[in-house]
Amino acid sequence: MKVLVFGKTGQVARALIAAGSEHGLTIAALGRDEADLSDPQACADRIAASHADAVINAAAWTAVDAAEEEEDAAFVINAEAPGAMARACAAKDIPFVHISTDYVFDGSEGAAWLPTDPTHPLGAYGRTKLTGEQQVTVAGGTSVILRTAWVFDGTGKNFVTTMLRLSETRDTLTIVADQNGGPTPAAAIADACLRIAKDLAAGYGKTGIYHFSGAPDTTWADFARAVFATAGRDVTVQDIATADYPTPAKRPANSRLDCTSLETDYGIRRPDWQAALTEILAERSTS
Repeated sequence: MKVLVFGKTGQVARALIAAGSEHGLTIAALGRDEADLSDPQACADRIAASHADAVINAAAWTAVDAAEEEEDAAFVINAEAPGAMARACAAKDIPFVHISTDYVFDGSEGAAWLPTDPTHPLGAYGRTKLTGEQQVTVAGGTSVILRTAWVFDGTGKNFVTTMLRLSETRDTLTIVADQNGGPTPAAAIADACLRIAKDLAAGYGKTGIYHFSGAPDTTWADFARAVFATAGRDVTVQDIATADYPTPAKRPANSRLDCTSLETDYGIRRPDWQAALTEILAERSTS
């Protein structure tokens, strides 16, 4: 089975490439030089010309703050390109898996978000990703939208690597403690996407929107403490409120995702982010 992946250098794209052989799949990953999401029709043409059995979109505009100033550009990449991909997949009758985000919610509720809960993005990034979801849905093909949150690995640009970098020169850091979510290993997202794609291609996977994030839920401040403890870094974390760390884009206070339906329909459980963190940092120390 051949899977066409949009994205080549991002955290999840790299994990998809690495995991392909474990799933017995051939992964054809397209970088920006081969399929630029700022040209949606070119992306659709790549699908039309391919012999893929499934397509996964692991590429996106992820610069949340920059999207506030460049929403039109983010809209093309996060909304129009996935829509074009989904329509191309529907035309070829092959499954499409699209990765989305917790930012489609405003974070105002106390409970973990269900896939069926009303959406209300706080900023440009969330708005563009939500429109992408809507375009994928109306394309009418066999598709799954997988919302996730707080993605990390040991090499990309993410919270874990940022904390490790800062700990090289700082012994005290102030970290937001009133935002909650489930840190999600990129490798676990890749594994989930490939399992879903295989099931859809085999004809027995369910379509729709699903949630997937790591367990247990935590705060950014406690996540930072776990990073430093696991890495053996002597850094003190001081809790602050979101209001004390203003950013151009508002972040959801509650990014907790209810992942029950994914486990029910696909047998995919929430990954243990603490175990993944230990493994990732062990690999960094030996590389």
